[in-house]
Amino acid sequence: MLVRITKEFSFEMAHQLEGYDGQCSNIHGHSYRLFVTVCGTPVSDANSPKYGMVMDFTDLKRIVNEHIVNKLEHALMLRQGCKIGEALKNVYTKVVCVDYQPTCENMVAQMAKILIEQLPKSVRLHSLKLHETQTSFAEWYAADNERGEQAAEA
Repeated sequence: MLVRITKEFSFEMAHQLEGYDGQCSNIHGHSYRLFVTVCGTPVSDANSPKYGMVMDFTDLKRIVNEHIVNKLEHALMLRQGCKIGEALKNVYTKVVCVDYQPTCENMVAQMAKILIEQLPKSVRLHSLKLHETQTSFAEWYAADNERGEQAAEA
């Protein structure tokens, strides 16, 4: 029997969409909310301290905080090669330069790549939802991406 569990995370981060034709071309910040859902079979060994769990929420929290939240909390995310990035890296300690436009959509896809590599083999990443504002978010689903990989292999 497969069961999904979800844990919510939050962090404050600024970014800039260089070349964008609207207000987001300026440095601005968001209160992000990240929902991480994993899927697996609950541990059936009654002698295990993890009996009945798909994954210990404490372990999920540690992985997501270590590999995502702690790196982005109170950071400024910019696209590599942007005009102001190098200058700001010399002044501030948490300037994160990425090889993509730091949109909510690209961020959630990158987070999925990171978590797939870090999660234990007993669970699989089912979905991510990243809220950039209260009313705007991007979602990533494993099932959607598996279909895309299968089509690319054909």
